[in-house]
Amino acid sequence: MAATTTPATSAAAAATTLRSNNTLRPTKPSSLSLVSSSKLSSSSSSAFSVTLRSSHPRLKPRFVVLASSSLDAKPTVLVAEKLGQAGLDLLKDFANVDCSYNLSPEELCTKISLCDALIVRSGTKVTREVFESSAGRLKVVGRAGVGIDNVDLAAATEHGCLVVNAPTANTVAAAEHGIALLAAMARNVAQADASVKAGKWQRNKYVGVSLVGKTLAVMGFGKVGSEVARRAKGLGMHVIAHDPYAPADRARAVGVDLVSFEEALATADFISLHMPLTPATNKMLNDETFAKMKKGVRIVNVARGGVIDEDALVRALDAGIVAQAALDVFTKEPPAPDSKLVQHERVTVTPHLGASTMEAQEGVAIEIAEAVVGALKGELASTAVNAPMVPAEVLAELKPFVELAEKLGRLAVQLVTGGSGVKDVKVTYASARAPDDLDTRVLRAMITKGLIEPISSVFVNLVNADFTAKQRGLRISEERVILDGSPESPLEFIQVQIANVESKFASAISETGEIKVEGRVKDGIPHLTKVGSFEVDVSLEGSIILCRQVDQPGMIGTVGSILGQENVNVSFMSVGRIAPRKQAVMAIGVDDQPRKETLKKIGEIPAIEEFVFLKL
Repeated sequence: MAATTTPATSAAAAATTLRSNNTLRPTKPSSLSLVSSSKLSSSSSSAFSVTLRSSHPRLKPRFVVLASSSLDAKPTVLVAEKLGQAGLDLLKDFANVDCSYNLSPEELCTKISLCDALIVRSGTKVTREVFESSAGRLKVVGRAGVGIDNVDLAAATEHGCLVVNAPTANTVAAAEHGIALLAAMARNVAQADASVKAGKWQRNKYVGVSLVGKTLAVMGFGKVGSEVARRAKGLGMHVIAHDPYAPADRARAVGVDLVSFEEALATADFISLHMPLTPATNKMLNDETFAKMKKGVRIVNVARGGVIDEDALVRALDAGIVAQAALDVFTKEPPAPDSKLVQHERVTVTPHLGASTMEAQEGVAIEIAEAVVGALKGELASTAVNAPMVPAEVLAELKPFVELAEKLGRLAVQLVTGGSGVKDVKVTYASARAPDDLDTRVLRAMITKGLIEPISSVFVNLVNADFTAKQRGLRISEERVILDGSPESPLEFIQVQIANVESKFASAISETGEIKVEGRVKDGIPHLTKVGSFEVDVSLEGSIILCRQVDQPGMIGTVGSILGQENVNVSFMSVGRIAPRKQAVMAIGVDDQPRKETLKKIGEIPAIEEFVFLKL
């Protein structure tokens, strides 16, 4: 067999593969072309369309209409919520713009069949009924902002509708608001203002704390987090940050030290939150994490309300663990008027004003208008948040491998620890097919999705995978291992390696020093077949416990008994070992997430040297 390597930092890079004789040969990836129906017929109607042509001889071209109107008419864009004038002007240069605000769900469904594009903010729900009511005419939904919780992405994709957002325009506004809350909290500005307006003069009561020389932990070192760090450095603060994807060199350029989550909690005087709300970050700050913080810590949140357990924060405030909090976001918005957190004397609150500056609103309007116009022209926007249409034949064949690719990415990134950041990822595909008969762009996109989505608000797909990876400094290279044999199956195995990082499970480190996981599809089901240098075989369903142990009799029964006593169902169990009575790795598939006490019991077994729980 022969190994071939291809860099994969752009979709174009996937169009070239290295053959075993080390000569370059271009493949024939799907081509994208715009076709005007005026060339197809002489009728009075016209349609701009995209034709996807596959190199595979058995696949027919896919034809997707992007916009349809008369030859003389412009497409129609419905703006359902207030948008900045600069964005409206840009839209009007290209399309007919209908500004209809405060539509009821029924009114929106009635109007939508006459529209080619829809622009909303966070207040309008774009449900499945909206897409069904459009009768196929709606081709683009633009969300003027970052979050897209109010858009049914699955329904949009099913109806061939592209969804785009505006993720960058409000970065500075959010960072400035975070700094404003930081300073206002430290100096009791809101409380002192209310006191003076109530006729009081309580100078001794509202003595604050200085920012200079204090340690600020920025949790999430993305666009907003890094801007907050720059401003905090200007205030004389020592800034640290936690973010598994932040490149160390970018942090150093700002003068920020990347640290582990635990170190950030233990050393910070101030904590500023800038992570998205995902299953991994939901209630990240809770009773357990508050207990690890320095007593008297102060917390700012301009990210998402759900990253804090609000009841736990009240308890931490009452106990003196948290001295003060400044919050712009809440789990439920608006919060209840009698909320203990909102009414707490040492809490400063604002009504989700992070992006509320005149400049940010105009910037968002321009950014979303440009994305919508580009999409209507047939361009695939870099801010697209749902998958493009893919030939059904390709998806049917690759479906189990697509699932395997995403889960290998999720497993690999969960094995990373420390503050070095994920930067270099190598993906190896083993196949008996010729390089030009296997397009790996979908697989690479799903590996990128698995690596990034667990702690990110970005929705990764074939459209934006390479762009998203580049934005985060993530370099993904691909290697093709050409096998002898029948090409009936598209792939034999997929291997994912992460270089230059530390692992929370040392046995996942390969002989060459990278975190390595490998998987195969067996009977249509993805399996994990290698961790580091250890061969295992466990179905990638539910979650996985990995244990490194001394190979000795009774270990499977001992661990199984602990899980059974805790009512945790085991779906698969596999042991890979170096040699009898030497070290071994046990991989256990479980249907349920074990309690921390259960995992602790497993870790206390004398023969177990290390273990890790990985959630799929």
